[in-house]
Amino acid sequence: MKILVTGGSGFLGAEVCRRLAARGHQVRSLQRGHRAPPPSGTEAVWGDIRDPAAVADAVRGCDAVVHTAALADIWGPRHDFASVNIAGTTAVLDACRRHGVPWLVNSSSASVVFAGGDLEGVDESAPYPSRFLAPYPWSKARAEQLVLAANGPRLATVSLRPHLIWGDGDPHLLPGLRAAVRRGRLLLPGAGSQRVDTVHVSDAAEAHVLAVERLTANSPLAGARYFVTQGRPCTLAATVRGLLAYGGSSVEVRGVPASAALAVAALLEAVGKATRRRRRPLLTRFLVAELTRAHWFDITAARRDLGYTPADHSWSSASGSVFHR
Repeated sequence: MKILVTGGSGFLGAEVCRRLAARGHQVRSLQRGHRAPPPSGTEAVWGDIRDPAAVADAVRGCDAVVHTAALADIWGPRHDFASVNIAGTTAVLDACRRHGVPWLVNSSSASVVFAGGDLEGVDESAPYPSRFLAPYPWSKARAEQLVLAANGPRLATVSLRPHLIWGDGDPHLLPGLRAAVRRGRLLLPGAGSQRVDTVHVSDAAEAHVLAVERLTANSPLAGARYFVTQGRPCTLAATVRGLLAYGGSSVEVRGVPASAALAVAALLEAVGKATRRRRRPLLTRFLVAELTRAHWFDITAARRDLGYTPADHSWSSASGSVFHR
């Protein structure tokens, strides 16, 4: 197939491009700027996901689209997230309809079902919350709803929900953890004893490749959504230590009262909004909720319908006894 990957120079999108090309597909990468070179074996086209004309030009002539382009952050104006994640997805859907593209794989997020409480082994029947804690999950949930509502005989759609993607070249998770380390210590809201799960970028990308190759109008994937993780949850404290060890850092994790962290987050958010600072505060209420609640998911459906089998990307080999507290 000839497949367009939006956000093809991004962390996840580039890995999807490489894997599709290795499988013999013709791959086109829609990229916003010239700073990042296109993944090897792909055709690069430059354009903004917010520009419907650019998106339509990129989609023309393709057999399928894998939509990974997104604004991913825990802080920022709501309209920024709406313009990229919602309007951008709308542009992709319109372009697919206009050019008769029959298959669309959407990259969503597990955070679309997070309302601030524990998520322990939940499956795809978990509802969207009535209120979101940040613009990012709100915008991704709305985009996912648009994608699934568009599913039909002429355009089959599926939405994947990877959770906490990490690996070499990670621009979000690992850098954020490193920035929070002070003198070999990391202060973690709560006790860090709740279980969470993550997904390595290679497994997240493989799930997208499996989806685009198996999606048809009559397949179980059409109109469906799937959580994508490693399927091996462990405590947050162990996860944080393991990720930092994977990145070459050894740290001591110390818990601080969650109530104190939440109060600080509320204050920092208020100051940020009052001064219209675009720089992300050290803490936000959404981040504190993520750091004090369990969030791991049942990936039975992805195993069954996608044939998804996550590899053992354990960081224990790189970090010794990191799982022992």
